[in-house]
Amino acid sequence: MGALDWDHNAFYQRVLLGKLPRRCRRVLDVGCGAGAFAARLAARVEHVDAMDISPVMIERAEERTPDNVACILGDVMRYPLPEAHYDAIVSVTALHHLPLHDALQRLSRALRPGGVLAAVALPRPDLPRELPAELLGATGHRLLGVGFGALRAASRGEWFRHEPTHDVMPVNLDPPLTTRQVRRIAVATLPGSHVRRLVFWRYLLHWQRPESA
Repeated sequence: MGALDWDHNAFYQRVLLGKLPRRCRRVLDVGCGAGAFAARLAARVEHVDAMDISPVMIERAEERTPDNVACILGDVMRYPLPEAHYDAIVSVTALHHLPLHDALQRLSRALRPGGVLAAVALPRPDLPRELPAELLGATGHRLLGVGFGALRAASRGEWFRHEPTHDVMPVNLDPPLTTRQVRRIAVATLPGSHVRRLVFWRYLLHWQRPESA
């Protein structure tokens, strides 16, 4: 890991925070990792269920999250999620580990009417269609890395420094679906969903369950 490398997952947490519904009390964080995002969510909502399949990650999450976060060791595809329970379900770089159609159906049932599903995940490269985004990401990564590195060196904060657990966090570097394929599946599974490519090797999936559901 280079000195000017930085955490894209932490960078996009603010995008997901911006997708939380106005009335938001209970949130499920899927693939919570070491609990950094769950801790941020806990400052905004009444209760967070933070779930991960890795015992190491759950142990770290329990150490850093406040009392209104329940850290759950479990597979979201098997864990008994309550129906129509959550105001929001969010995920940072975990959705591409799951069978997308089945995962979207399962998570959507756990949302209350009006609840929001928002996830940032890794797409498979789609060249040459997404070549401009790939080039912009590579250039922007280096430029922002210089800026963030300078701010960290000047003791101005963490500025998207990688977590100490970064090297032991399970990562799928060969995601199965391109952004186009994710969009096609998402729209067919959850009509009204939106999927867009983000600059730094991620896509954003966003869906709100209809109030009449």
